[in-house]
Amino acid sequence: MEMTFSGRARSALTVTPNRPTSQRNDSATAMPVLGERRPSSILPGRILLVEDNEVDVAMVRALLAESAGRSCHVTSVGRLADARAYLLSAGADCVLLDLSLPDAEGLETVEVVLATAPEVPIIVLSGLQDDRVTMAALNEGAQDYLVKGQVDGESLWRSIRYAVERKRAEVALRHQALHDPLTGLANRPLFMDRLRAAIARLARQSRPLAVLVMDLDRFKWVNDSLGHDAGDELLVATARRIERAVRPTDVVARFGGDEFVVLCEDVDDDRNALVVAERVQGALSVDFSITGTQVRVSASVGIVTSREPAAKPEELLRDADVAMYRAKELGKGGCEPFDTAMRNAVQDRLLAEQDLRRAIAEDELLVYYQPLVDLSDGHPVGAEALVRWRHASGEVVSPAQFIALAEETGLIRGIGDFVTRTACEQLARWNPVAPSGHQQPSLHVNLSARQLIDPGLVGRIARFLASAGANPAQLCLELTETAFLVDEATSLTRLKALKTLGVRLCVDDFGTGYSSLSHLTKFPIDVVKIDQSFTAGLAVRARDTAVVESVIALGQALGLVVIAEGVETQAQADLLSALGCHQAQGYLFGRPGPQANLLHVSTSDKKSA
Repeated sequence: MEMTFSGRARSALTVTPNRPTSQRNDSATAMPVLGERRPSSILPGRILLVEDNEVDVAMVRALLAESAGRSCHVTSVGRLADARAYLLSAGADCVLLDLSLPDAEGLETVEVVLATAPEVPIIVLSGLQDDRVTMAALNEGAQDYLVKGQVDGESLWRSIRYAVERKRAEVALRHQALHDPLTGLANRPLFMDRLRAAIARLARQSRPLAVLVMDLDRFKWVNDSLGHDAGDELLVATARRIERAVRPTDVVARFGGDEFVVLCEDVDDDRNALVVAERVQGALSVDFSITGTQVRVSASVGIVTSREPAAKPEELLRDADVAMYRAKELGKGGCEPFDTAMRNAVQDRLLAEQDLRRAIAEDELLVYYQPLVDLSDGHPVGAEALVRWRHASGEVVSPAQFIALAEETGLIRGIGDFVTRTACEQLARWNPVAPSGHQQPSLHVNLSARQLIDPGLVGRIARFLASAGANPAQLCLELTETAFLVDEATSLTRLKALKTLGVRLCVDDFGTGYSSLSHLTKFPIDVVKIDQSFTAGLAVRARDTAVVESVIALGQALGLVVIAEGVETQAQADLLSALGCHQAQGYLFGRPGPQANLLHVSTSDKKSA
């Protein structure tokens, strides 16, 4: 039954609602005072009265007719099932609910209404005056508890208005707590709650669910080049495109940064989930217009599917994340379904990381040295310090097997510090007086890109030099060109600070990276190393020989020391010397080894090493 009321009149009855002190409208709860003007946005227009007693229905209608400050539309139903059906089809701004109905009794009525329409405020209107029942109803989710016969029109209408206002505030706070503030998508807590519910539904259905984890491949570039405001704009635009690309029933979330997650229920198999992923990738492949700049990004996507009701949400998310990183490794913009081999690889990597951490903590690292010689007479002029790992098993492990892992995990800092400190101590043990006609012996130490951008690097190297009493001019730090380009501004600042210490700087593997002349003039470089791949092609491949000749000529023109790596034959050494190359290293002169004092070993001994 529906009826519309308008007009305003004071009821002759003067009674107050029965509710605990903590629920009263006082200054402590920041509730508006009686008679205060309300914005129309909080005035309810559609009221659902759930009451099976016709006398009580007539009483409530009369009270609302007397006190409503504007038109309100009242619909009354006598059963809880009818109330649920009405809320699902038409909705309401507020529900006035009796606790005793033909098809439900007590708090069950509140539970059902709240589950059906969680954003609609509920006011219990009961004939039972019991503080325990009152508190139970409020704790269950009702906004207020009024006793029939003890409420007048004004207090009823005021309770409705306050219930609507409180509920809207509650919904807004809940939305903030469960949604990403930038994009409005679900956040991690809400997504995990939806995922748990979806897993529970697997017990009643045969079709599996899928979790897609995706990461934007060029987001850091946008942030660094266009600024964080542009990055935020890109994230919002990305969120909208993902929402349009997936199905209406799919849940899209942002976990932070540029990581987005999608939950798909009722998928047939991996192929079906793959179609969703490809639609998302297709949507993102179209250029974005960000702050007037056309930006193109791609997404790497990992997929995991499950039909197991006992699956754990955290494990599904972890597996999808593993698949996403595998997709990144295989190339940007890829899509990779999860398989158990990936999990095994992750577990192996975790064990390797733990093993490497233990190696650093228990001093299992050691330094090998490979000699550098002057090509004019074959005399040793220094060495390159190279890290090794003496595993607990007794095996000496090559850096090729653990340096990449150290870079990924950040353990490279501890390893780099160990090698640099050991090299400084070795320098102090060498005779500081150079042989006639030769420079003082030097030790070369490799630095990675991750080490170079470490703000504490310069201070630590200064302490290592001072503690060992080593001459900074004898320490040469080697970096690849790609290390310079990770963050050019920071790299330039850091290299200038290192030069201030008095150390020398070397570009390693020159010719294999970006190989720009501007890098040699922009950065304070002292030494250039020709990569061994070009040395191996000397007098064999015309292109390699031309590269070597060009690098040597460039170094001479810029006043740089040129070192050739990977020299294995006397013919290579002779040709390099004839071309004007200053120094060389390679198996011809000695393999890396734990020599205590390379400078006291004869050249002939090194050649036979």
